[in-house]
Amino acid sequence: MEQKIHTPVLLKEVIEYLDVKKNKNYIDATVDGGSVAEAILEGNGPNGKLLGIDWDEKLVKEAVGRLEKFSERVDIVHSNFVNIASITKEKNFSNISGIVFDLGVSNFHFEKSGRGFSFLKEEPLDMRYSPNEQFTMAADILNSYSEEDLARIIKNYGEERHFRLISKAIVYSRKKNPFNFTGQLASVIEKVVGRFYKKQKIHPATKTFQALRIEVNKELENIEYVLPKAVELLEEGGRLVVISFHSLEDRIVKNFFRSQNKIQKIITKKPIIPTIKEIKINPKARSAKMRVLEKINI
Repeated sequence: MEQKIHTPVLLKEVIEYLDVKKNKNYIDATVDGGSVAEAILEGNGPNGKLLGIDWDEKLVKEAVGRLEKFSERVDIVHSNFVNIASITKEKNFSNISGIVFDLGVSNFHFEKSGRGFSFLKEEPLDMRYSPNEQFTMAADILNSYSEEDLARIIKNYGEERHFRLISKAIVYSRKKNPFNFTGQLASVIEKVVGRFYKKQKIHPATKTFQALRIEVNKELENIEYVLPKAVELLEEGGRLVVISFHSLEDRIVKNFFRSQNKIQKIITKKPIIPTIKEIKINPKARSAKMRVLEKINI
C-alpha cells in the first residue's frame, strides 16, 4: 500500500477554530494535496465555496483531482499565496468567513519532488516550490553568495550556532567543486561540524538545509507580507488560522497578532499544539503551533 504523502496537522482543530459553517466561503492558502480543503468543503455545503492556493503545480493537480467531487464549489489556483488579494479579486471571491495557512513544507517536497529538500536523498540542489516561476536555486546561492551572506542566512534562517564554520567550508569547497547535489553539501557540513552534533537528535545539515530553503523561496518575507492582506480580506467575524512549524515562522505570526490586538480579537492566547496521540501517529506534527485571530471590525 502506497504511503499517503500528505498528513494534515491539527485537522480537527483547524475545522473547529476556523468555525466552518454551512454556506460560508473559505480560503485554503496552502492547499497542498487538498486534505484540509476537503474537510472544509464537507462542512460548508451545500452552497459554501472554497478557494485553494498552492505554489507547486504538482500539488495543485493533486488537489484538483481530490476535490473534483465538489464541482463548482471549489476553485484551485496555482500561485504564491502572497497574491491572495489579486486572486480573490480576479475570481470575484468575496464574503470570506475564514482563511487558513499551513506553513509547513509538504511531505511531497521531501519525499517525491526530487528537488533537494532533503539531505537524505541524492538530488539536485534546487529547493524551489515553483521551478517554472523561480529562477534562483539552492545551488546558485551556495556557489555565488559571499561568505558573509552565507553566514547570515545560515545564522538567521537556520539558527545554526556554527554558521561561520559552515559558510567558510562552503566557500572553500566550491572553489574545487561547485555545489550541485545534496550529498555534496551534507558531506561538507558533516565534516566541519559533525562533532558538535554527536549527542544531538538532528543531522548536522538540518539547519543549513532549512536556511537555504527559506532563502530560495523567501518564506519569511512572504509570511510577513501576506498576513495583513489576509485580515483585510476577511468579513467581520471571519477567522485567520495559521499553523507554523519553527520558531522563525511562529515569531512572525505571534508578533503580527500582537500588533492587531487592539483592533481584532485574538482567539488563542497561547498557541494550540498537537496532542501526544497525534504526534505518535504523525511525528512531523510535534513542532506545530496554531494561532487564531478573529476580525471584529468592518
